[in-house]
Parts: sequence; structure tokens; C-alpha cells
Amino acid sequence: MTPDALRATAAAWLAAGRAAMLVEVLRHRGSVPREAGTRMLVATDAVAGTIGGGHLELQAIERARAGRAGDWTVALGPTLGQCCGGALTLRSQPLTPEALALWPAAEPRFTLQLYGAGHVGRALVNLLSQQQCRVQWIDERESEFPAGPLPPHIERLCVEPVEAEVALAPPGAFYLVLTHSHDLDLRLTEAILKRGDFGYLGLIGSATKRARFLHRFEERGIAPEALARLTCPIGVPGITGKEPAVIAVAVMAQLLQAIGYQAIR
Repeated sequence: MTPDALRATAAAWLAAGRAAMLVEVLRHRGSVPREAGTRMLVATDAVAGTIGGGHLELQAIERARAGRAGDWTVALGPTLGQCCGGALTLRSQPLTPEALALWPAAEPRFTLQLYGAGHVGRALVNLLSQQQCRVQWIDERESEFPAGPLPPHIERLCVEPVEAEVALAPPGAFYLVLTHSHDLDLRLTEAILKRGDFGYLGLIGSATKRARFLHRFEERGIAPEALARLTCPIGVPGITGKEPAVIAVAVMAQLLQAIGYQAIR
């Protein structure tokens, strides 16, 4: 459950008059399961979110269900026998409108334009639904999008020409090009490369496709520095299998890695 989804659950529980405790990691030091700002909701018959699982979470749930509000500082090794070795302070309080008002909206980890609603695109959206991110899922074919609602952070866009959307993304955005057409892949990738300010650009395809595309881009005068940042094939190395779900897992891992690369740059 993403932080925003958990916050929405808290709002829904409040609106329904459901009594619950809000457990928050207030401070942390050293190696801990989750960092400061992590939250969990505890009702008598349900738990939403997690502060890391294990013995710590079980103890926090018991304290919350006993109505024990206040701060609790825990050294994970000496107190709970966990091997993490860090320490943290938890705060438990009743879930109230005031507590919800002080709960900030979480920043997205990345903004992604995902081009293509085929098998791999759909498998990726299933994973992206569970991430704190902002996604525009773009295809010119309305019929390819699955029926049913999507999470609020994923926007479905059926537009033509799709490459016009490239210019509307914010600086540092991530892009994934997974369309049904090599010609469309070429146009989209060229438009993104010409922008040059992408945080990540992934193009589905083989090493042969990459070589052919690079040759065309070089002829069109695209800077070598931009071409060097094109990721094709996509996905972290070492994961075998071409099933859409397998490719999606490898690509999701690569997107999360790219966040760290951005921070280093």
C-alpha cells in the first residue's frame, strides 16, 4: 500500500466512524525496518500499512489495540532481540481529523510517461499501482486499455499523436517506450532524446534494435551524450525470461535503481 493509499484509507475510516489508532515511526537511528514518517493504522479487526513487520510490529499492534497512546523508544537488539541493531521511536495516537490534517501527502518517487498498453505495459501498471509515483499511461488505441478503474496516481491517456505528450512531461521525468510499432517507438524515442532532460529512458527491444535506432539517431545529429543514456534492452541484467510479468519485474527494479542514479548526478 502506497503512503497516499494509506492516507486515503485513514480518511475513509474516519468518514465511516471506525475507531483506530495511528502508529508512526517518529525518529530512527541506525539499521531499522522502516524510516521516520512511516505510518500504520490499527483497528480492533484490521491493520492497514506496515512499520516493517516482525516482532516490532506485533508489539506495536498490541499496544495500539490496548489503547496505549504516546511515544515508545525501542532499541531493536536489546529490547526485542532483533538483529537490525538500530533504534526508533514510535508514536501511537487515536486516528482523528486533527491527526489526519497533520499527515502530509507523500512526494512521488518519480514521474513516468509509459507509452504502450500492450502486455508488458499492463504488467508494469500492475506493479506501478503499488508504488508511490505518478504515471501517465499513453496509447493511441483505446481498446488496448483494460477495463476498470486505476489508482489515482495512474492516468490513462488515449491521444494522437502520442509523441506530442513528450513535451508536456516535467524535467527529469522517466520514460518507457513499449509501443506496438517500431516506427512509433522511433519517433517517441527521438523526441525524448532531443529533450535531453530525462531521468531515465527505456526502450523495449533487443541489442539489434538498439544498434539500428542509434545509427538513425546519429544520422539525425542527436548528441552522443544523450544516446549513451538510452536503455535498450530494458530491465536489470541477470533476469531471464520474456514473459510480460518477468519483464515487468526487471523493469520495475531498474526504475527504482534509476532514482538512486538521479540522486548521485
